[in-house]
Amino acid sequence: METLLFYQDDTSNKFWKISQTGNSFIVIYGKVGTVGAIKTKTFESEDECRKEIDKLIRSKIKKGYLPAESTNLILKDTTMTETLFWELIDKCKEKGDDAEEQMEWLMTQLSKRPVKDIVTFDFILNKYYSKSYTSDLWAAAYIIMGGCSDDCFDYFRAFLLYLGKEPYEAAIKDPETLLPYLKLVEEQDEMPQLEELLSVACEAFEEKTGQDDEDYHDLYEKLTNHSYIQPEIEFDWDEDDDEGLRKKFPLLWEAFGENPLEY
Repeated sequence: METLLFYQDDTSNKFWKISQTGNSFIVIYGKVGTVGAIKTKTFESEDECRKEIDKLIRSKIKKGYLPAESTNLILKDTTMTETLFWELIDKCKEKGDDAEEQMEWLMTQLSKRPVKDIVTFDFILNKYYSKSYTSDLWAAAYIIMGGCSDDCFDYFRAFLLYLGKEPYEAAIKDPETLLPYLKLVEEQDEMPQLEELLSVACEAFEEKTGQDDEDYHDLYEKLTNHSYIQPEIEFDWDEDDDEGLRKKFPLLWEAFGENPLEY
């Protein structure tokens, strides 16, 4: 259930929205026409949660708040779009001499935005991140780095997102399109991995609110109804079959099969 109220007088024009999921509620509040701020609270039972919600609604109505018939024009869902997501990814690469400085810039930019924007950024990231969990990309990463564990593949896929939308989408269709980017990585004596991107939203939340990662992940699940589950994957290659890997991606094998990128 959810309830949306608004209050308007000569000096104020604000909204207050509360919604219940199980034994928790989320309150979103702020000026009309904005994304608003967020608070959440969890109780021992659904009944306790419902009683507290009823109490809060009565208190707001007592103060002059009125029911709103629609969320239209009352509050914005979020200002974080997929277009803005990719713009931030592209822009961060201009903001520092290395990935660490760039991720610091991205975290700072996200921390200046509403909490819901931070969560939505992460939701978009996870959506694209899941799409890159493919057998072909894992085989490519295995060739490029001379082996690739679960964690290594996670960080490799984060690196793909960091390249930008077009290179990311091209790599999913054909991992050998990564060759120009991999040559740059090799010249810089780096690795095609970016673990920091996977936690940048959580760190922005912590910076903004002073709360910890458990608070963030709890809020993320409540706002998005999404819990990241690793997709199923069927390998169509064998790590011990060098000839099979060479035939699968001949250009990558020629570049890295005998001389993989290594720390």
